[in-house]
Amino acid sequence: MIVQAMDELIRRIRGMRNPSVIGLDTRLEHLPQDFLRDQIPGARTPASVSRALFAFNRALIDALADIVPGVKVQAACYELYGPPGMRAFAKTLAYARKRGLSVIADVKRNDIGSTAEAYADAYLGCAALDGRVYRAFAADFATVTPYLGEDSVAPFVAACAAHGRGAFVLVKTSNPSSGQLQDLLVEGRPLYERVGDLVARWGAQCIGQEGYSAVGAVVGATYPAQAAALRARMPHTFFLVPGYGAQGATGADLAVCFDGRGGGAVINASRSVLCAWQKRPGVPFAQAARQEALRMRDEIASALASAGKALR
Repeated sequence: MIVQAMDELIRRIRGMRNPSVIGLDTRLEHLPQDFLRDQIPGARTPASVSRALFAFNRALIDALADIVPGVKVQAACYELYGPPGMRAFAKTLAYARKRGLSVIADVKRNDIGSTAEAYADAYLGCAALDGRVYRAFAADFATVTPYLGEDSVAPFVAACAAHGRGAFVLVKTSNPSSGQLQDLLVEGRPLYERVGDLVARWGAQCIGQEGYSAVGAVVGATYPAQAAALRARMPHTFFLVPGYGAQGATGADLAVCFDGRGGGAVINASRSVLCAWQKRPGVPFAQAARQEALRMRDEIASALASAGKALR
């Protein structure tokens, strides 16, 4: 029997009592200068910077692996440096999985037909080469944009079912201008609600043992009213929730994303953890990240308890 990645993520969250993942959206400016000097003694090139990004990520993963259930790795930060950057991206995914974390490849891919199938196989499936199975990227989940419609998402859903992996489809994003499209009324209802209904339908065939579909939704914490409406409409859809920390959402904004048992969502924080060393002078960057991740865990727990949704 294939174990579903969403079930594994939920069980890791329950075991650690921590519904948060750390976004390794790692940029050169996130790295402390003394670390950079040690990692790049010579010229800064795509190859040397990419090696430094991976070394930073590896140190953070080692510092966090026993307190967070997963990481989200933003591909754009690595694509910036071309092939060396993508090697660092792939190595980060693989190292996080080696350390027992759930791994979300934040790639926001989509297309139609065979191109969508290729994207799905790259991140959630595999390719056959001379009779051998090859995995391009060691991800448990990929983020997907639904704008092209059902036939563009179907290959990702099929890959989830076939390989026990998962997808998070963009529904209501955390950025300030998301409402320009997502809040438009379509026959009297906002577009994000209609997309949410489609995501729930697409994922209905992939409900796991924990009661949630392998096809989840990206729902921003910066819009709590909309998140509450989606939570009510999508009882079997697990939420990946960006917007906490540097984007402005606080613990009090998060509780509406969770179900009545304190489940159904995982909160992402990126810059607030990556750059925690900037607000903790003299504390090594990995230790500062750990302190911030623990503070975040406790703030979420407090918010859930205040809302009567204590994780259990």
